[in-house]
Amino acid sequence: MRDFWNEEKEKKKINKKKIIILSILAIIIIAMITIGIIYSRNEEFRDWMDKNILRKEINQENLATIEIKEDENPTVYAFNQYIGILNKNEFKIYNSMGKEEETLNLKITTPVIDSANRYLAVGESKGKKLYLIEDKKILWEKDIEGNISQVKVNQNGYVAISVVDTIHKTVVIVYDPQGNELFYTFFSTTRVGDISISKDNKYLAIAEIDTSGTMIKSNISIISIDTAKEDAENSVIHKYEGENNELITDINYQDKNRLLCMYTDKIKMISEDGNIETITENKDKKITFSDVNLSNSVITIEEKSSGLFTADSVVNIINPENKNTSTYTADSVTKEIYTNTNIIGLNLGTEIEFINTNGWLVKRYIGNQEITQVTLSNSLAGIIYRDRVEIINL
Repeated sequence: MRDFWNEEKEKKKINKKKIIILSILAIIIIAMITIGIIYSRNEEFRDWMDKNILRKEINQENLATIEIKEDENPTVYAFNQYIGILNKNEFKIYNSMGKEEETLNLKITTPVIDSANRYLAVGESKGKKLYLIEDKKILWEKDIEGNISQVKVNQNGYVAISVVDTIHKTVVIVYDPQGNELFYTFFSTTRVGDISISKDNKYLAIAEIDTSGTMIKSNISIISIDTAKEDAENSVIHKYEGENNELITDINYQDKNRLLCMYTDKIKMISEDGNIETITENKDKKITFSDVNLSNSVITIEEKSSGLFTADSVVNIINPENKNTSTYTADSVTKEIYTNTNIIGLNLGTEIEFINTNGWLVKRYIGNQEITQVTLSNSLAGIIYRDRVEIINL
């Protein structure tokens, strides 16, 4: 009988411990949910949390830096996890702590550059040299007939370039990741405004601008890359003729082979099956910036008055698939924007706010002087001054 009562007492002790532990966990969970709700709904509390708890606000005194010579005017470019600096045919690659990791010899003075994932394509603007870099090594290099005007690379290392100053007005050439030339496409009467390769390497989209008539026209051609390898002349699977005076400024393939097309006054989307729809228009809005160069979003920035001499920047982040919209408001006028993958940078003068495509602040950088040059990758940003580059890990 005594053993029975001892066991009962032990069970009661264990149950008390469980109840205390569960109660503490419940309190923690409720507190976290409450803080999350207040954080999402109360702007003053969110700013306090971002600055004092989450440490999202940083200044230039606390950053890793790379020293540069202001009289040499080097090209600085962020890609993947690195900062690359091109100067006098040397491309030095630095990590996120500002330590030099590799130096590559590139016979390029004035570059045109594009990056995706771990790939970086570099061409000589109005020149003939072309390189593809993977992480910190040169995969291949080419000498091009004609002069390079634009370079694009996708996340798998497929490269497309537009070439001018040949017998044709523009030539577009596509290469695979090994540097094999896949096909040419010629344009005799129109110039190429932009190009983009789909993420699965199936399609090449080309934005053409026709200025031969009395009114500007923008056309879009979508080419099957597999077909073009065998028969480039019959590889166009979709062609869209724009309206008169409709000027296209940018195109970009996003997830699920959705082609986002940015015009001066609207953004349209062409789905893989060829359907086209308008995602956003600028009617009756003071849109200062738009961008389609993100993984699965488009953005517009609308300037709205907040006082007699002040204005806010309202960032509308739209998912083109389901049309869901997130918003973020910066309490200053945006001077310039930068985008990469899922990060948006807002240059507010002496400050930059980096936000994600969910509309949440990632980092706020506060400088001591006007910011004029920024380079952005998916994981870091470089703030470029005359004598240094400051590195921000995002």
